[in-house]
Amino acid sequence: MNSKFTMIVRIALGILLVVFGSNKFLHFLPMDAPSGAAGDFMSSLGATGYIFPVVGILEVLIGLMLLVKRWVPFAIILLAPISINILLFHLFLAIPGVAIALLVVVFNGILVYKHWRLYRPLFA
Repeated sequence: MNSKFTMIVRIALGILLVVFGSNKFLHFLPMDAPSGAAGDFMSSLGATGYIFPVVGILEVLIGLMLLVKRWVPFAIILLAPISINILLFHLFLAIPGVAIALLVVVFNGILVYKHWRLYRPLFA
């Protein structure tokens, strides 16, 4: 895979994560409160008091690792379960946001593919 292409994917994914992760603390992007099952799910997660801050911190840290090109393979592995959960939430509960969720999963998949030689021993 072209390294310039993967650099663009890495930087774009890093920016997405830093923006949406920091929005969990700073609330600078207007977000409509979801209704129905999605709203109930988000309310119960918010009621725990720790899920959104932890996910926000992880997203910002992973995004910064991708942007400064430090520990990228580790960042990609940390992001995998988060990106899958983002996609599943939007597929099953809030379809309107599925495009960005799919973009995050595809970008993460591209970066996993790019670094697969480092992950191969995990599956041997």
